[in-house]
Amino acid sequence: MSRFFLPEGYCQKLSLYKTQEAVSFIKSDFGKRFSTALNLLKVSAPLFVDPASGLNDDLNGIQRPVSFEIAETQSGVQIVQSLAKWKRQVLHDYRFETLTGLYTDMIAVRRDEELTNIHSVYVDQWDWEKIITPRIRNINYLKKTAQAIIKAVCETSEKVNKMFPQITLDLTDKVAFVTTQELEDLYPSLSPRQRENVYLKEHKTAFIMQIGGTLRSGIPHDTRAPDYDDWELNGDIFFYNELLDSAFELCSMGIRVDAAALDRQLNKAGCRDRRTLPFHSALLNNALPPAIGGGIGQSRLCMLLLQKAHIGEVQPSVWDAATVTKCRDAGIALL
Repeated sequence: MSRFFLPEGYCQKLSLYKTQEAVSFIKSDFGKRFSTALNLLKVSAPLFVDPASGLNDDLNGIQRPVSFEIAETQSGVQIVQSLAKWKRQVLHDYRFETLTGLYTDMIAVRRDEELTNIHSVYVDQWDWEKIITPRIRNINYLKKTAQAIIKAVCETSEKVNKMFPQITLDLTDKVAFVTTQELEDLYPSLSPRQRENVYLKEHKTAFIMQIGGTLRSGIPHDTRAPDYDDWELNGDIFFYNELLDSAFELCSMGIRVDAAALDRQLNKAGCRDRRTLPFHSALLNNALPPAIGGGIGQSRLCMLLLQKAHIGEVQPSVWDAATVTKCRDAGIALL
């Protein structure tokens, strides 16, 4: 059974039809705002990749990709889990210019995802990637980019409130920046998730940085694959979700590894064997441009801006019988 939390007194503010109208507007409006702010071109993306390419993302290292065989070629392929490495390769192959980039509608299947109010095996997000210069490969540019995304979220939210008066969400684009080590120092007795919740309840909007490495306690705040984000130059965008009374992660992003960071993180993660894969070899030989990129949850954004209690209210997926029954009894229509 999934971990489903039903807020007391919750009821849907929009009908199924109005919800679809609102979802369509959010995806269109926010897509234009954030891509303009970051200077991104929309491109087509693969649903599956050759596992030998090294382009699929193993996320925190334990998720099992969904695989199948193509009958005509007798070759096996994997459905993508994210496009973190694919995007960077495309920036090079398509000859994007410096300070320009791409975004795409990424659809993934994550079979091992825990089912909760905000997690589904069906993943839809705006995956984006942008070429930068070595000079701006720093924490200040990372923060500036996060602020631009947050500003676009808040502007779209204001539009939604005007179009659908039932929605009364009040987001702030005043961002609190904090590292995972600072969070541990502030709340040493709490778990990483509890730290996020306490911090977001106070600050409402935050960018939590430096995710993946081991903290002074000997435990990482969260895990990250070693071969896309630089663990010293990454972060997650969070808003406080009053309906769920919790921190709400919307975007995972970061400045990508260069040769030195990739070498260091492959060693730390015990993944030295990846060096011979085409993507990793290109990076270690400085054949790919420096980049920044991330993923912004489409259903997550719609859920937040429409004040929905369950992600199944804005995306079609499959849920366990107990969750379906609980939602039906509460008058929550899952798509």
